Amino acid sequence: MLFMATLFAGTFFGAAIYINLVEHPARLECGVDVALREFGPSYRRAAVMQGGLAVSGCLLGLVAAWLGGDLQIAMAALLFGAVVPVTLVLIFPTNKRLLDPALDPDSDRAALLLARWNRLHAIRTVLSGLAFAWLLVRLMQIGLV
Repeated sequence: MLFMATLFAGTFFGAAIYINLVEHPARLECGVDVALREFGPSYRRAAVMQGGLAVSGCLLGLVAAWLGGDLQIAMAALLFGAVVPVTLVLIFPTNKRLLDPALDPDSDRAALLLARWNRLHAIRTVLSGLAFAWLLVRLMQIGLV
């Protein structure tokens, strides 16, 4: 279970950092109008994948921590699971504004929302990266890798 939790955290982190460093900047290079049109389909697909990884990885990590009596694994799993409330509380309101059909793609507001979204998404990237590293270190310390 610890191996799977680590795999899910690593996969989430890889996708998150790709979005921050590659996909989002590329969509912005195409202009705000194109970025807004691309954001919706990308968001829908990523939400399903990353939501599943975060919830499953957190739960698997917590079960592994409970079975092994390992507080560090529990803390790393909870850190990984923190991406869910961060998404719902911090990022979702910006997502909703970006997906609003009434948002004018030529407005300064649209460009500001896209920039804000990337900064907020970076929080998820950092949380998942730290959790992945922590879980990976525990795997090595336990001798499973």
